[in-house]
Amino acid sequence: MKVQRLLCLSCLILLFGACVFSQDTAMFRNNAAHSGTYDAAGAPKFNAVKWTFHTHGEVVSSPAIAGGAVYVGSNDGILYAIDEQTGAAKWKFPTEARVSSSPAVDHGLVYFGSYDGNFYAVDAGTGKLRWKFANPGERRYAATHLHGSLPAGETMPDPFDVYLSSPVVFGGRVYFGSGDGSVYSLDAATGALKWKFKTGDVVHASPAIADGKLYIGSWDSYFYALDAATGKELWKFKTGEDPDIHNQVGIQSSATVAGGLVYFGCRDSNFYALDGATGQKRWVFNNKGSWVITSPVVQAGKVYFATSDTATLHILDAQTGAPIDALKFHWPIFASPSIAGATLYLAGQDGKLVAIDLATRKPAWVFQTEGSRQNLDALSKSDGNPNYEVAFQSNFYDDLPVGVSKLHTVGTILSSPVISGSVVYIGSADGNLYALE
Repeated sequence: MKVQRLLCLSCLILLFGACVFSQDTAMFRNNAAHSGTYDAAGAPKFNAVKWTFHTHGEVVSSPAIAGGAVYVGSNDGILYAIDEQTGAAKWKFPTEARVSSSPAVDHGLVYFGSYDGNFYAVDAGTGKLRWKFANPGERRYAATHLHGSLPAGETMPDPFDVYLSSPVVFGGRVYFGSGDGSVYSLDAATGALKWKFKTGDVVHASPAIADGKLYIGSWDSYFYALDAATGKELWKFKTGEDPDIHNQVGIQSSATVAGGLVYFGCRDSNFYALDGATGQKRWVFNNKGSWVITSPVVQAGKVYFATSDTATLHILDAQTGAPIDALKFHWPIFASPSIAGATLYLAGQDGKLVAIDLATRKPAWVFQTEGSRQNLDALSKSDGNPNYEVAFQSNFYDDLPVGVSKLHTVGTILSSPVISGSVVYIGSADGNLYALE
């Protein structure tokens, strides 16, 4: 009898431990409201690399974790399922183009988009296709004289448009944006179209859902609130334009909803807080010329977001927008900050993941990707900032994507940190998914 009780107690401890040390984080930014906060211990101190999983393309996708598996897309065109404990491949699902959306997992299905023009639902256990939805209009944002490149009259795809919209699963539906300028709602079980909402340009932000409303921005310079059930427009908010070189325009940032407010960044160099019910501007914070691609995270009355060119983590009062603090880094930041416990995790295009103690607002530890360790010095100035003169040969457009690719050789991190239990997961342009503890 004693032995049986001890065995039962051991089983309970193991089960309880599994609940404490591993939590499912099954969609981009952890939930439908895109909170970016994780109910997990995280890694306030860095101990080791638990495992590294290598793909054959840049890992722009942020991983989703469910049922003991880590799901992540790669620019090699494959969605991978990886054993959460060992880092071994469980299965892989090939598409015909880059998988740069972050997957979502719900009721045994994994949802994600590919640049091949399809949105997929595959079995989470086996990787077998359940259904796919054709989206042949998928494309990157494009404009003439982009970022001042020549020839001025030529339409150019934007090499900084690195993400596909990541799906959100809510109430039996799956929602996502598309390069065809639309927001889609599909039946999560069958892939049948429920509704489609057309905007004026590419939609590569991920929808956030709260209180029956869907919030999403478009490259047409508008931020939209839609009825999640019907797709009806409830309100829209106008951001800035840049009709000459199309640099300071467009919403890549995915919104976060917290406390009745909707927070998002824009390439017009502003960070916005809107009333979620009415769309009225509560406040705006100007970043002096720098894009905000990251999704924000809100905790304890503060909102955290990072900028691109100025490479700054801003900490503002969430209600008023008043500046509280700012932490300066060297390379642009596209990956969104994440919080677990008292630690904020922030990744930059220099291939470094920084764990920041929120009490002291100082780095607790720094992890450097393999690509960063090998190539960062060659593409950095003596002050640590990017050496753009080495990367970009001229102002002709063809040299723009070449230069961006060259910068990515430093193991650039575009994937956002995901925390489950005591492990932090992060993808890199060096082709690796890292599990850090």
